[in-house]
Amino acid sequence: MRLQDHQSRTVQTVTQVTRDVKSMLEQSFSGVWVEGEIFGLKTPRSGHSYFTLKDAQAQISAVLFRGNAMRLRIALQEGMSVQCFGRLTLYEAQGRFQMVVEQVRVSGDGALLAALEALKRRLDQEGLFSAEHKQRLPFIPKAIGLVTSATGAAVHDVIRSVHDRFPAPILLYPSPVQGHEAPGGIVEALEFLDQHPDVDVIIVGRGGGSLEDLWAFNTEPVVRAIHECATPIVSAVGHEVDVLLSDFVADVRAPTPTGAAPLVVPIAQELRDRLQRLEDRMGRAVSGILESNAQDLDRL
Repeated sequence: MRLQDHQSRTVQTVTQVTRDVKSMLEQSFSGVWVEGEIFGLKTPRSGHSYFTLKDAQAQISAVLFRGNAMRLRIALQEGMSVQCFGRLTLYEAQGRFQMVVEQVRVSGDGALLAALEALKRRLDQEGLFSAEHKQRLPFIPKAIGLVTSATGAAVHDVIRSVHDRFPAPILLYPSPVQGHEAPGGIVEALEFLDQHPDVDVIIVGRGGGSLEDLWAFNTEPVVRAIHECATPIVSAVGHEVDVLLSDFVADVRAPTPTGAAPLVVPIAQELRDRLQRLEDRMGRAVSGILESNAQDLDRL
């Protein structure tokens, strides 16, 4: 009798079953916070992010679409402990349960700092922070490359402080310096300026902010891009108390964006004064030699 009951029921297609399950999931879990660790992070050129949220006993596939990713204050990183807000759904094409993420926040500065320290140790062991890789900055650069946001305060601070000292040309390659797209933008800017024939020193940085705001300068792609540059790099991120991985890998660290100017250019007036003093000394020396030679000639 029970077998007949089963046989008499309507048979559903795979598509019908998955759509029913998807509808149930989205109705029951339309807005949830889920905490876990980011694993298997992939960010293709589309700007979407795909990753797995996991803890000690389970894992959930997750996707963060580009529109929401652009609004993040942090750059996602492998191993980061986060809390994600979004909805649970079913990806019908693969019958896969996943979370569509809308917001991401770090689980706490403690977890963030732990992830940072682990990355720092690994990169240090590879030799990226070694003093033997540090380059000297040019005395008077032909042109200065600048990587920062075109709309932030840092760009005006750097340009003004440099030109107050010396009229060196500055080539700005604007980049996001905060959020999901910042690491890729910074890497692209560094690669471009490193190939420019006139740029012989590059300043990369931004103004102050929270640990999350500055996180792009702690990401592995940015650190490796700085390390691979043939052009000397000055890291000028945040305030003097902020120490980022970009500071460790750069050739020189500036305490602030404004503080980068004294490192990359001399004061033009001081050079003029020094040249004038040298010219005066040379004039006196030449006059003395001529006078001495004239006296020798008179004796002869």
